Amino acid sequence: MQTNFGTLDWIIVCLYGVGSIGIGLICRKYIRNMSDYLVAGRSVRLWLGVATLTGTELGLVTIMYNAEMGFRNGFAALHIGIVVALCSLFIGLTGFIVSRLRQEGVMTIPEYYGRRYGKDVRVLGGIMLALSGILNMGLFLKMGAIFVQHVLGLEPDGDKLKLVMSVMLVLVLLYTALGGLVSVIFTDFVQFLVVGGGLIVATGYCLFSEQLGWHRMVEAVVQNPAFEGAKPTRGFDPLAVGDFGWIYIVWMVAVNLSACALWFPGTTRALSSKDHGTAKRLFAWSALSYFARVAFPVMWGVAAFVLVSNTPELKAQFFPDVGEPVLGSKDAMPILFARVIPSGLLGLLAAGMMAAFMSTHDSYLLAWSAVITQDIVAPLRKRPMSTRGRIWLTRALIIAIGLFLLLWGLWFEIEDSVWNYMAGTGTIYLAGALSCVGAGLYWKRASRMGARAALVAGILGVGTMIPWERLGYPGVDVRLIAVLTFALAIVGMVACSLIFPDRPAAEPEEAPSE
Repeated sequence: MQTNFGTLDWIIVCLYGVGSIGIGLICRKYIRNMSDYLVAGRSVRLWLGVATLTGTELGLVTIMYNAEMGFRNGFAALHIGIVVALCSLFIGLTGFIVSRLRQEGVMTIPEYYGRRYGKDVRVLGGIMLALSGILNMGLFLKMGAIFVQHVLGLEPDGDKLKLVMSVMLVLVLLYTALGGLVSVIFTDFVQFLVVGGGLIVATGYCLFSEQLGWHRMVEAVVQNPAFEGAKPTRGFDPLAVGDFGWIYIVWMVAVNLSACALWFPGTTRALSSKDHGTAKRLFAWSALSYFARVAFPVMWGVAAFVLVSNTPELKAQFFPDVGEPVLGSKDAMPILFARVIPSGLLGLLAAGMMAAFMSTHDSYLLAWSAVITQDIVAPLRKRPMSTRGRIWLTRALIIAIGLFLLLWGLWFEIEDSVWNYMAGTGTIYLAGALSCVGAGLYWKRASRMGARAALVAGILGVGTMIPWERLGYPGVDVRLIAVLTFALAIVGMVACSLIFPDRPAAEPEEAPSE
């Protein structure tokens, strides 16, 4: 429980939390209808969009799982950052999917399903998106708790830790429910600035402190005994690391290309941008931040490995000669910061990381609650819902999802890396969404039956979450399951569209925006 976190650091963190609530209260007066609440009146300009997209996607859970990947796999984990940056740049240069979706004027992805394929596909797509998204958030609170525990020096599962995490979650629920996307954008912009400061502080200490330094990090990766005598490039080559390989890289290309275009919390920034040209440029410039959100934490993970390797009491807890380890790869980066960064700067860094925690939660909570309201509840009602009713239902769902995540985070135990869990849960929705939206926008023969088949194929992605080894099936490769899920969705869309074309008389749903 050694940490440099002191009174000054507590003051910095508390002031930041109070400021977040103030932003939510101020932004509440700008909410007049669902367009204001969900897509900020479609008035977001380029640089504000880039900043808030970065704030959303650079969450604490993102930092935690990328640092874990660096601790486990060295610099080989950087290939994920390269893949996502290239995918974002491709979308930014071509406008693939996001530009046409912005021209469609939809507020959610399933709303496009309704316009293109009909109400039943919209509802099915909304269910798949909400299921995937809520499960994807399942470890956010747990990862945040691990960070807070080590940096603040709190007992695991202690009352103080539970109180801190509950307060953080309540703050997010309040300002998100009150101000919708307007509040989220303003807070994410502030959080972008705070997180950016935290990145600079943390990286500076990793690169230039006496205990660490770039040369020690490179040396530690080359000599890492965890690689068990593999060729020296293993810590740099993703094809030589057991966790990765060609099939893993194919999965990363599929999941990151579809996520950049269609992962709703991020796509919301494109849908709320000023015009479709701004939506394209948003993703072109965001390629840099997408790479940075992987590269910096991976570096911290490697630095944490250096610290653990050179600190006898930590090495005994992470890599004991006998028995099970007391600490795991998820604990490494918070312990690094708690021990290396001095008081005052540690408070700024903690505020930045908590800002990262909040910036992801707010966008995700708003996204999934909006999908349930707009694309599941409203289409199934016989009478149209009023704007006031939609806003209040969305607010209630934000609270309900937050409570569910509190329970899920305490109950679910993950055996694989956190990133693999995130990519696996995302695959449940993204595999079908990429086929449905891509075919709908670029292939006239895409049919309702094809859309249904593609969406249902995403259920295969649940296989990435099953603990196969514990169930007695150690040979099952979740990477292959994920790739097959994307392939099956494409095959289902093409085959069923050709075999079961839409009748000329079939009219798509005229889905209102409000």
